[in-house]
This record gives sequence, structure tokens and C-alpha cells, in this order.
Amino acid sequence: MKAKPISPTAVKLKDKLWNERFRLVKEEVIPYQWDSLNDRIPGVPPSHAIENFRIAAGESEGEFFGMVFQDSDVAKWLEAVSYVLATEPDAKLEETADDVIELIARAQQEDGYLNTYFTVAEPEKRWTNLRDWHELYCAGHMMEAAVAYYEATGKRKLLDVMCRFADYIAEVFGPEPDKMQGYPGHPEIELALVRLYHATGKERYLNLSKYFIDQRGQQPHWYEIEAKGREDAPRRHPHDYLGPAYSQAHLPIRQQTTAEGHSVRALYLFSGVTDVAAETDDKELLEVCRQLWDNVTNRRMYVTGAVGSDHFGERFTFDYDLPNDRAYTETCASIALVFWAHRMLHVDLDGKYTDVLERSLYNGVLSGISLDGKSFFYVNPLEVWPKACSARNDLRHVKPVRQGWFSCACCPPNVARLLASLPHYVYSYTSDTAYVHLYVASE
Repeated sequence: MKAKPISPTAVKLKDKLWNERFRLVKEEVIPYQWDSLNDRIPGVPPSHAIENFRIAAGESEGEFFGMVFQDSDVAKWLEAVSYVLATEPDAKLEETADDVIELIARAQQEDGYLNTYFTVAEPEKRWTNLRDWHELYCAGHMMEAAVAYYEATGKRKLLDVMCRFADYIAEVFGPEPDKMQGYPGHPEIELALVRLYHATGKERYLNLSKYFIDQRGQQPHWYEIEAKGREDAPRRHPHDYLGPAYSQAHLPIRQQTTAEGHSVRALYLFSGVTDVAAETDDKELLEVCRQLWDNVTNRRMYVTGAVGSDHFGERFTFDYDLPNDRAYTETCASIALVFWAHRMLHVDLDGKYTDVLERSLYNGVLSGISLDGKSFFYVNPLEVWPKACSARNDLRHVKPVRQGWFSCACCPPNVARLLASLPHYVYSYTSDTAYVHLYVASE
């Protein structure tokens, strides 16, 4: 019998450790990251993420600034805010979030498209480089934020915006001859579409997620097809050196037996695959998930529950390649492993999934944020020699102290949204049984 998680609105944390982390997110991390998104913190890399939305909405002048996936930082911040509001209503915080959502809505294009980079910087290149340019990844994160905000507040504004975008995406992509047969280089939208399906009941979102999953790695290979269609060469990218395995597109998912490539991409993909397999009762796909789980947790995971040992490509390499000092072990990868473990335990109800969830949460994730919530580790090696970090090229990715922000700032808002949503991970239930997954004092 499949279990369901208890709504976080029904869980009250009493635990000293985790209640303090929740307070930290609400009182320090969310305000700090809001200032970061608005470029108000001196001495750290600027974000410009909110300003990008203003420019895209035609309310400000200037050029797009930041990573091609800069929008996702705003989405994850909104998702963290949603989980806080679900547990503790806060009128001022909700008003700020409402203002951001109104801005996002104004930045949406007439056809439903929403991405500030392509709206502002390169509108003519929309959907021309799915492999490298994160359009569907950003869409997925904003879908997750929309669902979380709707569930927390009952407000549909952002949910309607993202349903409109999802409907447009469904018109562009699919198996039909008149549609693009592509799929994202960075998985994320797969799990987000299932969340959107749960929130709306619209099966087209579940079907679109299943399409992206099943199409991945098929021949003829989409990344080769789209590369031929571009007039300009793609930007230098790890995929150019590591091949389609970097994006888990080396084989169709049903043929994959080992975790390959970028660790965050892989675990987001496996989370989405688990969701779709569970929703459709696809036993073959569930068995693929179990085999991949065995490979990750028994051969490619550190004792801390961290994954992704190689700096180049932020990736999995091969079984038991787990160096302590050169480890990359991105904070986002540990967060993604928590997401996947939570999904797997609801399929199989086996304590081995909760053991990994707990290990990764307490070690691989918590190391990524300081006790004051204002500095972060992107990389979490098990051994750090500060002098070597500045002297050795193969350790240049290791920082001996946490950083105030990053030009690629995926980890800080990711930590915030996970810690704010912790009540979601404590309990589950079936018709006649309650399950406790974490030793967290709570009601």
C-alpha cells in the first residue's frame, strides 16, 4: 500500500535543532536572500534576479544579468516563503511575495512563455538549445513555487500563470509530428509537472512529464538534431567533453542502470521518474528506480549522504570513486537526494530510504548553511586543507569558509526551501497506519 506524506500545515515542530533552523529560515535566511536577489548586500556577487523580471515586464531599462537560469533563484525563494506561510502566517511576508508574483505575471509573454533571459537577451533563440540553456528547468522551479504558494495561501495567481505556461509547453513539445521532440538538459520540470498535476487534476501535465522522461536518450538524439539547427555554435559546456551522459541522455531511462553525469540533474530526474512511475503504476519504471537507488547509495555516495565526487561536471564518475579532499558533493545534490529518498519511501515503505534521507539531511545539507543563515557552502568535501585550496588547481573549487553568495547561487535558496519544508518529511500515513520517518520532536 502506498503512503502519503502528512500535510506540513498539520505538523508543528517542537524539536530544538529543527525548530531553530525553521526560525533561522523565516527570520534571517529569507530576508537575507531577498536582499541578495535585490543586490542590497555589499561585498558579494550581485544577483539582479528581481531586476531581470522588471526589465522583462517593461518596467525598467537595462540588460539581463546573471546566469541563464537566474529566474530559478526567485522561484526557490518564493517556494521557501510558501512553506513558512503554510506553517506560520505572516501578513508582511505574504504581501512581499504577492508583489513578486504580480511582477512575474507582468513579465509573462502573451503566448504564456516566461523566462527573463530569453525575453530580454535573446528572444529569437527560444527553445533552440534545450541541452544547455535551462528554459524548462526554470519553468519547473516556478511551477513548484506556484503549487507551494497555492497550497499555503489558497491564492491562484502564480498557479494560473504557470498553468498557462505549462499549457504552452504542452503545445510545443510532444510525440506528435508537428511538435518538438526535445527534452531538458537539466531535469526538474518532470517532478514539477507531477506536482502541478496533483494541484490541478489536469492529466495533460502528468502526460507531459511522462513524455519528457520517456523521450530522453532516444534515437535520433535530440541534442544532435537541435545542434544542427543552430546557426551559431553552442557555448562551451561540460556536455561537449562528457557527452550526453552528462545530462542523463546517453540511454533511454528504462535502460539506465547506473547514475551518470551531473549529480543534481540525475537526482532531479530520478525523482521525477519515481513520481511518474508511482502515479501510473509502471512496474518496469519502478524497478529502474530501485536499481538506480542501489547504485547511488551503495556505490557512489559518501558516508555523509553527499553525492557527486568530481568537480568537472559536478558529477558522478564510477563506483567507489569517493575522494575526501577533492570531493565536490554539491549542497544541491544532497538536497536532491532527500527529495528522491522521500519519493522512494512512499513507493516501497522501506526504512533504507529514510536512513539515507536522514543521513543526507543532517550532514550533506546542514553543512551548506551557517548558523546565522548568511553564508553558504556550495561544495562540501570531507577533508579541507586551507593552504592547499589556494595553491592547488585541482582543489580550486573548495572554499575553506562559507561564502556570502555565489554568482551561480542555486544552493542558498535550495537550502532555504528544504529547511522551511521540513514538516513535510517527518510523517506519512496509509488508511490504517502512521509512519514516523525522522526523530524530530513535533506534534
